[in-house]
Amino acid sequence: MPVSRLDHYSIRTTHLADTERFYTEVLGFTVGPRPKFDFPGVWLYQDNIAVVHVIGIDPSDTSTLKDYLGDKGMDSAPGTGSIDHVAFTGTDIEALRDRFRAAGVPFRDRLVPSLNLEQVFLEDPNGVTIELNFPTMA
Repeated sequence: MPVSRLDHYSIRTTHLADTERFYTEVLGFTVGPRPKFDFPGVWLYQDNIAVVHVIGIDPSDTSTLKDYLGDKGMDSAPGTGSIDHVAFTGTDIEALRDRFRAAGVPFRDRLVPSLNLEQVFLEDPNGVTIELNFPTMA
């Protein structure tokens, strides 16, 4: 099949600093290289792969962003739109829960018993729902 795997997802935001802080301090991603686009942003890495591209929206000047990515309008920025959530596999669920509590980030625990899978759901500063999956031994 010509399509092989998900490469990354992108978030358009008017809260660039808060979004970067959430993904680095709360989820543990690292900031890495990003091309010199004419609009603000940051690429966030896990295991040397840029999996989250954050695009800063300047409400007073969206021309360079529109020229490069097209015009989606400001009302398309919050949440995940038609996509319900984005999921990652994680390790050390207790350490992450402690990290979320320390950062004051609300989260929801779920269990998928038939898959022996613990899940944690939380929202980033833009309303994007993040699912973290932790396989369990049962």
